[in-house]
Amino acid sequence: MISYHNEDIDFIFKHKRLNNKWLSMVAGSEMKKIGEIAVIFCSDHYIIDINRRYLGHDYFTDIITFDYTEGDKLSGDLFISIDTVKENAALYGADFATELNRVIVHGLLHLIGYDDHTPEQTAQMRAKEDYYLSIRENIQ
Repeated sequence: MISYHNEDIDFIFKHKRLNNKWLSMVAGSEMKKIGEIAVIFCSDHYIIDINRRYLGHDYFTDIITFDYTEGDKLSGDLFISIDTVKENAALYGADFATELNRVIVHGLLHLIGYDDHTPEQTAQMRAKEDYYLSIRENIQ
């Protein structure tokens, strides 16, 4: 089950049912199942506090993924800074919805086991994001 929440922002995430179907398809394509996943939309202020407190990092980011996956059942918390997603959409010339979907699938890919610490891993992650974003366009 995928649930959606807000922390310290007013944000309405549309198309939850479509998004859940898409993420289930992504998981299935990777031979995984959706467990308990919470998508928490928040501000830059909220996410940097999490980054400092739990990860010891002192910088803004668009997403922090806490992975609770066991076996093939994907579970975790995806904290997404709406502020940074908006900034990145403008920076990369993408529309906000596309950038938000990219960040959400990025978090799911982390739960699946993909990483982005090296240039090769980052390239693989970006290719997966692009592929799954293209699939999302065809889901009804």
